[in-house]
Amino acid sequence: MSVKPIPEGYEGGIAYLTVSGADRAIEFYKQAFGAVEVMRMPTPDGKVMHAELKIGAAPIMLSEESPQWGALSPTTIGNSASTMVLYFDDADAVVAKAEQAGATITMPVQNQFWGDRSGSITDPFGHKWMISTHVEDVSAEEMQKRVAAMFAANPDGGCGESQG
Repeated sequence: MSVKPIPEGYEGGIAYLTVSGADRAIEFYKQAFGAVEVMRMPTPDGKVMHAELKIGAAPIMLSEESPQWGALSPTTIGNSASTMVLYFDDADAVVAKAEQAGATITMPVQNQFWGDRSGSITDPFGHKWMISTHVEDVSAEEMQKRVAAMFAANPDGGCGESQG
């Protein structure tokens, strides 16, 4: 039997989150996003060395912060330089559920110029998430017109502006 060089279900990019409080983070992702825990590998002292979740079809890996390995969480660093994007059938409901579970809304859910109804949150562990529902197919040409109109109305830009 030959081993597949790319395991089944891991064909695309996979986010690997470093968190302070991995056990709590796993429970938050279950409650807020309906994540399913696939596996958890503890260290001898019981911390999460590695865990895998599925949020919809998206695999997400995470581990407890380990400064000795250079694995620092957003709470230690002071921010996160990246945002995870997840699509759901009802972005409004998921953002509300995430807020109830302890997330902070950083951009209310609104229709966006690119054709998604999206909102952004920061989870209690410092990771940023954009939660979206696709509501309109927008051509590249139309999207460019909407961007131009958005910047004309608000020279500072910003995707938080409702466009429909």
